[in-house]
Amino acid sequence: MTETAREPVLIFLFGATGDLARRKLYSALYRLYTRDQEFAVIGLARRTHTDETYRDLINDSLPSEVGQRKHFLERFYYRRLDITRPESFASLSTFCEELDARYHLHGNRIFYLSLAPCFFAEAAKQLKKSGLAETKGWKRLVIEKPFGHNKESSKELNDSLLHAFNENEIYRIDHYLGKEMVQNIEVLRFANPIFEAIWNRRYISNVQITLSETLGVGDRANYYDQTGALLDMVQNHIMQLLTLVAMEPPVRLETNDVRYEKVKVLKAVRPMNIHNVTEQIVRGQYSRGIDANRERLRGYLDENNIRSDSETETFVAAQFMIDNYRWQGVPFYIRTGKRMSEKATQIVIQFKKLPKNPYFHNVNHVGPNLLVIYISPDEGLSLKLNVKETGETGNTIPISMKFRNNALAMENMQDAYERLIADCIKGDSTNFTRWDEVAYSWEIVDSIVDSWKKRHVPVDYYEAGSMGPVSADELLEKNGHHWWPLMHME
Repeated sequence: MTETAREPVLIFLFGATGDLARRKLYSALYRLYTRDQEFAVIGLARRTHTDETYRDLINDSLPSEVGQRKHFLERFYYRRLDITRPESFASLSTFCEELDARYHLHGNRIFYLSLAPCFFAEAAKQLKKSGLAETKGWKRLVIEKPFGHNKESSKELNDSLLHAFNENEIYRIDHYLGKEMVQNIEVLRFANPIFEAIWNRRYISNVQITLSETLGVGDRANYYDQTGALLDMVQNHIMQLLTLVAMEPPVRLETNDVRYEKVKVLKAVRPMNIHNVTEQIVRGQYSRGIDANRERLRGYLDENNIRSDSETETFVAAQFMIDNYRWQGVPFYIRTGKRMSEKATQIVIQFKKLPKNPYFHNVNHVGPNLLVIYISPDEGLSLKLNVKETGETGNTIPISMKFRNNALAMENMQDAYERLIADCIKGDSTNFTRWDEVAYSWEIVDSIVDSWKKRHVPVDYYEAGSMGPVSADELLEKNGHHWWPLMHME
Protein backbone atom coordinates (compact mmCIF):
# COMPACT_ATOMS: atom_id res chain seq x y z
CA MET A 1 0.00 0.00 0.00
CA THR A 2 1.98 2.94 -1.29
CA GLU A 3 1.92 6.04 0.91
CA THR A 4 1.35 9.25 -1.00
CA ALA A 5 1.03 12.85 0.12
CA ARG A 6 -2.40 14.29 0.75
CA GLU A 7 -3.23 16.96 -1.78
CA PRO A 8 -5.75 19.78 -1.25
CA VAL A 9 -9.25 18.95 -2.46
CA LEU A 10 -12.74 20.34 -2.99
CA ILE A 11 -15.34 17.98 -1.50
CA PHE A 12 -18.88 17.95 -2.87
CA LEU A 13 -20.93 16.46 -0.03
CA PHE A 14 -24.30 15.23 -1.30
CA GLY A 15 -26.76 14.63 1.52
CA ALA A 16 -25.07 17.31 3.61
CA THR A 17 -27.96 17.66 6.06
CA GLY A 18 -28.46 13.92 6.49
CA ASP A 19 -27.88 11.64 9.45
CA LEU A 20 -24.56 10.15 8.31
CA ALA A 21 -23.03 13.56 7.64
CA ARG A 22 -24.06 14.86 11.05
CA ARG A 23 -23.06 11.72 12.98
CA LYS A 24 -19.81 10.81 11.26
CA LEU A 25 -18.58 12.89 8.36
CA TYR A 26 -18.23 16.36 9.88
CA SER A 27 -16.31 15.13 12.90
CA ALA A 28 -14.07 13.05 10.58
CA LEU A 29 -13.39 16.12 8.43
CA TYR A 30 -12.61 18.14 11.54
CA ARG A 31 -9.98 15.63 12.63
CA LEU A 32 -8.45 15.72 9.15
CA TYR A 33 -8.39 19.52 9.40
CA THR A 34 -6.44 19.31 12.67
CA ARG A 35 -3.94 17.07 10.84
CA ASP A 36 -3.32 19.87 8.31
CA GLN A 37 -5.44 18.49 5.49
CA GLU A 38 -6.33 21.34 3.12
CA PHE A 39 -9.88 21.26 1.75
CA ALA A 40 -13.11 23.15 1.15
CA VAL A 41 -16.58 21.62 1.20
CA ILE A 42 -19.74 22.39 -0.75
CA GLY A 43 -22.67 20.90 1.14
CA LEU A 44 -25.53 19.83 -1.14
CA ALA A 45 -29.08 18.91 -0.17
CA ARG A 46 -32.70 19.77 -0.90
CA ARG A 47 -33.31 21.68 2.33
CA THR A 48 -33.09 25.46 2.45
CA HIS A 49 -29.95 26.76 4.18
CA THR A 50 -27.58 29.70 3.98
CA ASP A 51 -23.85 29.23 4.50
CA GLU A 52 -24.35 30.49 8.07
CA THR A 53 -27.22 28.16 9.02
CA TYR A 54 -25.39 25.25 7.40
CA ARG A 55 -22.32 26.02 9.49
CA ASP A 56 -24.52 26.13 12.58
CA LEU A 57 -25.75 22.62 11.72
CA ILE A 58 -22.15 21.41 11.40
CA ASN A 59 -21.16 23.16 14.62
CA ASP A 60 -23.95 21.40 16.52
CA SER A 61 -22.76 18.03 15.23
CA LEU A 62 -19.18 18.45 16.51
CA PRO A 63 -18.11 17.16 19.93
CA SER A 64 -18.20 19.80 22.65
CA GLU A 65 -14.44 19.66 23.24
CA VAL A 66 -13.60 20.63 19.68
CA GLY A 67 -11.60 23.85 19.36
CA GLN A 68 -10.54 25.79 16.25
CA ARG A 69 -14.18 25.79 15.13
CA LYS A 70 -14.25 29.17 13.43
CA HIS A 71 -11.59 28.59 10.79
CA PHE A 72 -12.80 25.05 10.20
CA LEU A 73 -16.43 26.08 9.67
CA GLU A 74 -15.41 28.87 7.29
CA ARG A 75 -14.39 26.19 4.77
CA PHE A 76 -17.99 24.97 4.40
CA TYR A 77 -20.47 26.39 1.90
CA TYR A 78 -24.01 25.37 1.12
CA ARG A 79 -25.94 25.11 -2.10
CA ARG A 80 -29.46 23.78 -2.40
CA LEU A 81 -29.60 20.99 -4.97
CA ASP A 82 -32.24 18.72 -6.43
CA ILE A 83 -30.55 15.78 -8.12
CA THR A 84 -33.41 15.36 -10.58
CA ARG A 85 -32.98 18.94 -11.90
CA PRO A 86 -29.94 19.40 -14.18
CA GLU A 87 -29.90 23.19 -13.71
CA SER A 88 -28.99 22.62 -10.04
CA PHE A 89 -25.67 21.13 -11.17
CA ALA A 90 -24.96 23.69 -13.86
CA SER A 91 -25.10 26.54 -11.34
CA LEU A 92 -22.27 24.96 -9.33
CA SER A 93 -19.60 25.28 -12.02
CA THR A 94 -18.67 28.91 -11.48
CA PHE A 95 -18.80 28.63 -7.69
CA CYS A 96 -16.50 25.62 -7.49
CA GLU A 97 -13.97 27.41 -9.72
CA GLU A 98 -14.04 30.32 -7.26
CA LEU A 99 -13.37 28.02 -4.31
CA ASP A 100 -10.66 26.21 -6.24
CA ALA A 101 -8.81 29.49 -6.77
CA ARG A 102 -9.45 30.78 -3.23
CA TYR A 103 -8.08 27.68 -1.48
CA HIS A 104 -5.53 26.62 -4.15
CA LEU A 105 -7.13 23.18 -4.59
CA HIS A 106 -5.56 22.45 -8.01
CA GLY A 107 -8.82 21.15 -9.49
CA ASN A 108 -8.89 18.05 -7.23
CA ARG A 109 -12.45 16.94 -6.47
CA ILE A 110 -14.21 14.33 -4.35
CA PHE A 111 -17.91 13.70 -4.90
CA TYR A 112 -19.23 12.04 -1.73
CA LEU A 113 -22.70 10.54 -2.28
CA SER A 114 -24.24 10.26 1.19
CA LEU A 115 -27.60 9.69 -0.47
CA ALA A 116 -30.39 7.18 -0.84
CA PRO A 117 -29.10 4.52 -3.29
CA CYS A 118 -31.82 5.33 -5.81
CA PHE A 119 -30.04 8.64 -6.53
CA PHE A 120 -26.52 7.26 -7.14
CA ALA A 121 -26.83 6.73 -10.89
CA GLU A 122 -28.63 10.05 -11.51
CA ALA A 123 -26.04 11.97 -9.49
CA ALA A 124 -23.19 10.47 -11.51
CA LYS A 125 -25.04 11.20 -14.76
CA GLN A 126 -25.58 14.85 -13.85
CA LEU A 127 -21.97 15.28 -12.70
CA LYS A 128 -20.85 14.10 -16.11
CA LYS A 129 -23.43 16.11 -18.04
CA SER A 130 -22.76 19.37 -16.15
CA GLY A 131 -19.00 19.15 -16.64
CA LEU A 132 -18.29 19.07 -12.88
CA ALA A 133 -16.58 15.70 -13.34
CA GLU A 134 -14.23 17.25 -15.89
CA THR A 135 -11.37 18.90 -14.07
CA LYS A 136 -7.68 19.69 -14.46
CA GLY A 137 -6.93 17.77 -11.27
CA TRP A 138 -8.02 14.31 -10.15
CA LYS A 139 -11.59 13.29 -9.31
CA ARG A 140 -13.03 10.52 -7.12
CA LEU A 141 -16.56 9.31 -6.44
CA VAL A 142 -17.34 7.94 -2.96
CA ILE A 143 -20.45 5.80 -2.59
CA GLU A 144 -22.04 4.54 0.62
CA LYS A 145 -23.69 1.12 0.81
CA PRO A 146 -25.90 -0.53 -0.23
CA PHE A 147 -24.51 -1.01 -3.72
CA GLY A 148 -27.60 -2.46 -5.35
CA HIS A 149 -29.97 -5.03 -3.85
CA ASN A 150 -28.72 -8.04 -5.85
CA LYS A 151 -26.04 -8.76 -8.45
CA GLU A 152 -28.18 -7.66 -11.38
CA SER A 153 -29.10 -4.28 -9.87
CA SER A 154 -25.53 -3.68 -8.69
CA LYS A 155 -24.25 -4.32 -12.22
CA GLU A 156 -26.77 -1.88 -13.65
CA LEU A 157 -25.66 0.73 -11.13
CA ASN A 158 -22.00 0.07 -11.82
CA ASP A 159 -22.50 0.42 -15.56
CA SER A 160 -24.20 3.78 -14.95
CA LEU A 161 -21.30 5.01 -12.83
CA LEU A 162 -18.76 3.93 -15.42
CA HIS A 163 -20.27 6.36 -17.91
CA ALA A 164 -18.97 9.21 -15.75
CA PHE A 165 -16.04 7.72 -13.80
CA ASN A 166 -13.36 5.09 -14.35
CA GLU A 167 -13.26 2.09 -12.03
CA ASN A 168 -10.14 3.41 -10.31
CA GLU A 169 -12.03 6.63 -9.55
CA ILE A 170 -14.95 4.88 -7.80
CA TYR A 171 -14.53 4.38 -4.04
CA ARG A 172 -17.20 2.08 -2.58
CA ILE A 173 -16.93 2.73 1.12
CA ASP A 174 -17.45 0.15 3.85
CA HIS A 175 -16.59 1.80 7.14
CA TYR A 176 -15.68 -1.55 8.72
CA LEU A 177 -12.57 -1.57 6.54
CA GLY A 178 -11.47 1.64 8.27
CA LYS A 179 -11.60 0.19 11.78
CA GLU A 180 -8.25 -0.12 13.51
CA MET A 181 -8.47 -3.81 14.43
CA VAL A 182 -9.88 -4.79 11.03
CA GLN A 183 -6.81 -3.27 9.42
CA ASN A 184 -4.72 -5.09 12.01
CA ILE A 185 -5.87 -8.51 10.75
CA GLU A 186 -3.44 -8.42 7.83
CA VAL A 187 -0.56 -7.33 10.05
CA LEU A 188 -1.38 -9.96 12.66
CA ARG A 189 -1.33 -12.67 10.03
CA PHE A 190 1.45 -11.68 7.68
CA ALA A 191 3.91 -10.00 10.06
CA ASN A 192 3.90 -12.94 12.50
CA PRO A 193 5.18 -16.21 11.01
CA ILE A 194 4.05 -18.04 14.16
CA PHE A 195 0.43 -17.45 13.10
CA GLU A 196 0.77 -17.76 9.34
CA ALA A 197 2.38 -21.18 9.76
CA ILE A 198 -0.74 -22.54 11.49
CA TRP A 199 -3.37 -20.45 9.68
CA ASN A 200 -4.89 -23.38 7.80
CA ARG A 201 -7.07 -26.48 7.95
CA ARG A 202 -4.41 -28.58 9.69
CA TYR A 203 -4.52 -26.50 12.84
CA ILE A 204 -7.75 -24.47 12.84
CA SER A 205 -11.00 -26.13 13.86
CA ASN A 206 -13.40 -23.31 12.98
CA VAL A 207 -13.73 -19.54 12.70
CA GLN A 208 -16.53 -17.53 14.31
CA ILE A 209 -17.43 -13.98 13.24
CA THR A 210 -20.01 -12.10 15.33
CA LEU A 211 -21.53 -8.66 14.66
CA SER A 212 -24.23 -8.20 17.28
CA GLU A 213 -26.33 -5.13 18.00
CA THR A 214 -28.52 -4.33 21.00
CA LEU A 215 -30.66 -1.74 19.19
CA GLY A 216 -33.76 -2.50 17.15
CA VAL A 217 -34.53 -1.04 13.74
CA GLY A 218 -35.48 2.37 15.14
CA ASP A 219 -36.03 5.04 12.49
CA ARG A 220 -34.56 2.80 9.76
CA ALA A 221 -37.71 0.67 9.64
CA ASN A 222 -38.79 1.63 6.12
CA TYR A 223 -35.35 0.81 4.71
CA TYR A 224 -34.69 -2.21 6.90
CA ASP A 225 -37.96 -4.00 6.19
CA GLN A 226 -37.00 -4.03 2.50
CA THR A 227 -33.50 -5.25 3.26
CA GLY A 228 -33.05 -7.42 6.34
CA ALA A 229 -29.91 -8.57 8.13
CA LEU A 230 -28.58 -10.59 5.19
CA LEU A 231 -28.33 -7.62 2.83
CA ASP A 232 -27.67 -5.02 5.52
CA MET A 233 -24.75 -6.76 7.23
CA VAL A 234 -23.69 -10.07 5.64
CA GLN A 235 -23.28 -8.96 2.01
CA ASN A 236 -20.81 -6.24 2.97
CA HIS A 237 -19.34 -6.08 6.48
CA ILE A 238 -19.21 -9.80 7.25
CA MET A 239 -17.99 -10.80 3.81
CA GLN A 240 -15.17 -8.28 4.13
CA LEU A 241 -14.13 -9.68 7.53
CA LEU A 242 -14.31 -13.22 6.16
CA THR A 243 -12.04 -12.40 3.22
CA LEU A 244 -9.43 -10.74 5.44
CA VAL A 245 -9.29 -13.78 7.72
CA ALA A 246 -9.25 -16.33 4.88
CA MET A 247 -7.20 -14.67 2.12
CA GLU A 248 -3.84 -15.99 0.95
CA PRO A 249 -0.77 -13.81 1.59
CA PRO A 250 -0.63 -11.23 -1.21
CA VAL A 251 2.55 -11.02 -3.29
CA ARG A 252 2.88 -7.43 -2.06
CA LEU A 253 0.81 -5.30 0.29
CA GLU A 254 -0.31 -3.22 -2.67
CA THR A 255 -3.90 -2.33 -3.50
CA ASN A 256 -4.50 -4.68 -6.43
CA ASP A 257 -2.61 -7.58 -4.85
CA VAL A 258 -4.68 -7.42 -1.66
CA ARG A 259 -7.94 -7.09 -3.57
CA TYR A 260 -7.02 -9.99 -5.86
CA GLU A 261 -6.60 -12.32 -2.88
CA LYS A 262 -9.90 -11.18 -1.35
CA VAL A 263 -11.73 -11.91 -4.60
CA LYS A 264 -10.20 -15.42 -4.70
CA VAL A 265 -11.78 -16.14 -1.32
CA LEU A 266 -15.23 -14.99 -2.44
CA LYS A 267 -14.96 -17.13 -5.57
CA ALA A 268 -14.14 -20.15 -3.39
CA VAL A 269 -17.07 -19.74 -0.97
CA ARG A 270 -19.48 -22.60 -1.56
CA PRO A 271 -22.84 -21.18 -2.75
CA MET A 272 -26.09 -22.11 -1.07
CA ASN A 273 -28.80 -24.13 -2.83
CA ILE A 274 -32.23 -25.51 -2.00
CA HIS A 275 -30.63 -28.71 -0.70
CA ASN A 276 -28.23 -27.19 1.82
CA VAL A 277 -29.72 -23.80 2.73
CA THR A 278 -31.68 -25.02 5.75
CA GLU A 279 -28.65 -26.99 6.96
CA GLN A 280 -26.18 -24.12 6.70
CA ILE A 281 -28.09 -20.92 7.43
CA VAL A 282 -30.60 -19.66 9.99
CA ARG A 283 -32.83 -16.62 9.63
CA GLY A 284 -34.44 -15.14 12.70
CA GLN A 285 -36.63 -12.23 13.81
CA TYR A 286 -36.76 -10.74 17.29
CA SER A 287 -39.95 -10.97 19.31
CA ARG A 288 -40.78 -9.23 22.58
CA GLY A 289 -38.22 -9.66 25.31
CA ILE A 290 -36.41 -8.12 28.28
CA ASP A 291 -33.01 -6.42 28.34
CA ALA A 292 -30.25 -6.64 30.96
CA ASN A 293 -31.93 -3.88 33.01
CA ARG A 294 -35.23 -5.81 33.06
CA GLU A 295 -36.79 -3.29 30.68
CA ARG A 296 -39.39 -4.63 28.27
CA LEU A 297 -38.36 -4.64 24.60
CA ARG A 298 -40.70 -4.51 21.63
CA GLY A 299 -40.77 -7.22 19.03
CA TYR A 300 -39.93 -6.44 15.41
CA LEU A 301 -43.59 -6.59 14.39
CA ASP A 302 -44.38 -3.99 17.10
CA GLU A 303 -41.92 -1.45 15.66
CA ASN A 304 -43.22 1.64 13.90
CA ASN A 305 -43.68 1.32 10.12
CA ILE A 306 -43.25 -2.47 10.10
CA ARG A 307 -45.85 -4.62 8.35
CA SER A 308 -47.75 -6.86 10.75
CA ASP A 309 -47.03 -9.90 8.55
CA SER A 310 -43.38 -9.06 7.82
CA GLU A 311 -40.99 -12.01 7.57
CA THR A 312 -37.89 -9.83 7.22
CA GLU A 313 -34.99 -11.40 9.07
CA THR A 314 -33.31 -9.36 11.80
CA PHE A 315 -30.81 -12.15 12.53
CA VAL A 316 -28.68 -14.40 10.35
CA ALA A 317 -26.35 -17.21 11.36
CA ALA A 318 -24.57 -19.25 8.70
CA GLN A 319 -21.91 -21.82 8.07
CA PHE A 320 -19.77 -20.91 5.07
CA MET A 321 -17.35 -23.40 3.55
CA ILE A 322 -14.38 -22.22 1.51
CA ASP A 323 -13.44 -24.74 -1.14
CA ASN A 324 -9.71 -24.22 -1.49
CA TYR A 325 -6.62 -26.04 -0.26
CA ARG A 326 -6.02 -23.88 2.81
CA TRP A 327 -9.56 -24.05 4.23
CA GLN A 328 -11.09 -27.28 2.93
CA GLY A 329 -13.35 -28.67 5.66
CA VAL A 330 -13.04 -25.68 8.03
CA PRO A 331 -16.43 -24.06 8.77
CA PHE A 332 -16.62 -20.28 8.96
CA TYR A 333 -19.54 -19.48 11.24
CA ILE A 334 -21.06 -16.01 11.09
CA ARG A 335 -23.88 -14.40 13.04
CA THR A 336 -25.35 -10.93 13.10
CA GLY A 337 -28.55 -9.54 14.47
CA LYS A 338 -30.46 -6.76 16.11
CA ARG A 339 -31.83 -6.66 19.65
CA MET A 340 -29.21 -9.09 20.90
CA SER A 341 -27.96 -9.18 24.48
CA GLU A 342 -24.64 -7.45 23.75
CA LYS A 343 -23.21 -5.10 21.17
CA ALA A 344 -19.91 -6.43 19.88
CA THR A 345 -17.88 -7.23 16.81
CA GLN A 346 -15.29 -9.93 17.25
CA ILE A 347 -13.60 -12.82 15.49
CA VAL A 348 -12.72 -16.08 17.24
CA ILE A 349 -10.16 -18.43 15.71
CA GLN A 350 -10.57 -21.81 17.41
CA PHE A 351 -7.59 -24.12 17.01
CA LYS A 352 -7.92 -27.89 16.95
CA LYS A 353 -7.94 -29.88 20.14
CA LEU A 354 -4.88 -31.61 21.43
CA PRO A 355 -4.44 -35.16 20.09
CA LYS A 356 -4.45 -37.93 22.70
CA ASN A 357 -1.41 -37.67 24.89
CA PRO A 358 -0.57 -39.97 27.86
CA TYR A 359 0.72 -36.98 29.83
CA PHE A 360 -2.79 -35.56 30.10
CA HIS A 361 -4.55 -38.86 30.71
CA ASN A 362 -5.26 -38.21 34.39
CA VAL A 363 -5.79 -34.43 34.36
CA ASN A 364 -8.87 -32.33 33.82
CA HIS A 365 -10.23 -31.29 30.44
CA VAL A 366 -7.80 -29.30 28.29
CA GLY A 367 -9.63 -26.63 26.32
CA PRO A 368 -8.74 -25.48 22.81
CA ASN A 369 -6.47 -22.55 22.09
CA LEU A 370 -8.41 -19.47 20.98
CA LEU A 371 -7.26 -16.33 19.23
CA VAL A 372 -9.83 -13.56 19.69
CA ILE A 373 -9.74 -10.35 17.63
CA TYR A 374 -11.79 -7.64 19.34
CA ILE A 375 -12.99 -5.06 16.82
CA SER A 376 -15.58 -3.15 18.86
CA PRO A 377 -16.37 -1.88 21.42
CA ASP A 378 -13.10 -3.30 22.79
CA GLU A 379 -10.12 -3.07 20.46
CA GLY A 380 -7.35 -5.59 20.89
CA LEU A 381 -6.65 -9.31 20.87
CA SER A 382 -6.20 -12.20 23.21
CA LEU A 383 -4.65 -15.64 22.94
CA LYS A 384 -6.05 -18.32 25.21
CA LEU A 385 -3.51 -20.92 26.35
CA ASN A 386 -3.42 -23.80 28.83
CA VAL A 387 -0.95 -23.79 31.75
CA LYS A 388 -0.38 -25.95 34.82
CA GLU A 389 -2.41 -25.03 37.87
CA THR A 390 -0.31 -24.02 40.85
CA GLY A 391 0.05 -26.93 43.28
CA GLU A 392 0.41 -30.68 43.07
CA THR A 393 -2.76 -31.62 41.19
CA GLY A 394 -1.24 -31.41 37.74
CA ASN A 395 -4.47 -29.92 36.44
CA THR A 396 -4.46 -27.32 33.70
CA ILE A 397 -6.10 -23.91 33.76
CA PRO A 398 -6.75 -21.51 30.88
CA ILE A 399 -5.00 -18.15 30.76
CA SER A 400 -5.28 -15.31 28.25
CA MET A 401 -2.44 -13.23 26.91
CA LYS A 402 -4.00 -9.90 25.96
CA PHE A 403 -3.18 -6.77 24.00
CA ARG A 404 -5.43 -3.74 24.23
CA ASN A 405 -5.04 -0.27 22.80
CA ASN A 406 -4.52 2.03 25.77
CA ALA A 407 -6.50 5.19 26.46
CA LEU A 408 -3.89 7.47 24.89
CA ALA A 409 -3.70 5.36 21.75
CA MET A 410 -7.49 5.28 21.51
CA GLU A 411 -7.66 9.06 21.91
CA ASN A 412 -5.21 9.63 19.05
CA MET A 413 -6.55 6.83 16.87
CA GLN A 414 -8.15 7.72 13.58
CA ASP A 415 -11.88 7.14 13.30
CA ALA A 416 -12.91 4.74 10.51
CA TYR A 417 -14.39 7.51 8.36
CA GLU A 418 -11.44 9.79 8.98
CA ARG A 419 -9.04 7.07 7.89
CA LEU A 420 -11.03 6.17 4.77
CA ILE A 421 -11.56 9.76 3.65
CA ALA A 422 -7.83 10.32 4.11
CA ASP A 423 -7.13 7.23 2.00
CA CYS A 424 -9.45 8.53 -0.70
CA ILE A 425 -7.63 11.87 -0.76
CA LYS A 426 -4.31 10.02 -1.09
CA GLY A 427 -5.71 7.84 -3.87
CA ASP A 428 -5.27 4.63 -1.84
CA SER A 429 -8.27 2.40 -2.60
CA THR A 430 -6.99 -0.70 -0.77
CA ASN A 431 -9.66 -0.45 1.92
CA PHE A 432 -12.51 0.22 -0.50
CA THR A 433 -14.35 -2.53 -2.34
CA ARG A 434 -13.63 -3.15 -6.01
CA TRP A 435 -16.44 -4.01 -8.40
CA ASP A 436 -15.53 -7.69 -8.71
CA GLU A 437 -15.58 -8.00 -4.89
CA VAL A 438 -19.10 -6.58 -4.90
CA ALA A 439 -20.19 -8.88 -7.71
CA TYR A 440 -18.92 -12.13 -6.15
CA SER A 441 -20.31 -11.14 -2.76
CA TRP A 442 -23.72 -10.62 -4.35
CA GLU A 443 -23.49 -14.04 -6.03
CA ILE A 444 -23.19 -15.67 -2.61
CA VAL A 445 -26.04 -13.65 -1.11
CA ASP A 446 -28.25 -14.12 -4.18
CA SER A 447 -27.85 -17.89 -3.86
CA ILE A 448 -29.13 -17.65 -0.27
CA VAL A 449 -32.10 -15.41 -1.12
CA ASP A 450 -33.06 -17.60 -4.08
CA SER A 451 -32.86 -20.77 -1.97
CA TRP A 452 -34.91 -19.23 0.83
CA LYS A 453 -37.65 -18.34 -1.63
CA LYS A 454 -37.70 -21.74 -3.32
CA ARG A 455 -37.78 -23.60 0.01
CA HIS A 456 -40.19 -21.06 1.58
CA VAL A 457 -37.92 -20.90 4.64
CA PRO A 458 -39.75 -19.13 7.51
CA VAL A 459 -38.05 -17.01 10.17
CA ASP A 460 -37.20 -18.47 13.57
CA TYR A 461 -38.17 -16.16 16.42
CA TYR A 462 -35.86 -15.17 19.25
CA GLU A 463 -36.50 -13.03 22.29
CA ALA A 464 -35.21 -9.48 22.11
CA GLY A 465 -32.26 -9.30 24.51
CA SER A 466 -31.02 -12.82 23.70
CA MET A 467 -28.21 -13.99 21.42
CA GLY A 468 -30.51 -15.33 18.72
CA PRO A 469 -32.74 -18.35 18.07
CA VAL A 470 -31.99 -21.84 19.36
CA SER A 471 -31.54 -23.02 15.77
CA ALA A 472 -28.38 -20.88 15.59
CA ASP A 473 -26.86 -22.96 18.39
CA GLU A 474 -27.96 -26.18 16.69
CA LEU A 475 -26.21 -25.05 13.51
CA LEU A 476 -22.87 -25.52 15.29
CA GLU A 477 -23.79 -28.38 17.59
CA LYS A 478 -24.32 -30.83 14.73
CA ASN A 479 -20.61 -30.37 13.91
CA GLY A 480 -19.53 -30.71 17.55
CA HIS A 481 -18.97 -26.97 17.93
CA HIS A 482 -20.59 -24.20 19.95
CA TRP A 483 -20.68 -20.43 19.87
CA TRP A 484 -18.08 -18.96 22.16
CA PRO A 485 -19.62 -16.36 24.49
CA LEU A 486 -18.74 -12.79 23.60
CA MET A 487 -15.50 -12.05 25.39
CA HIS A 488 -14.22 -8.82 26.89
CA MET A 489 -10.80 -7.31 27.47
CA GLU A 490 -11.20 -6.79 31.23
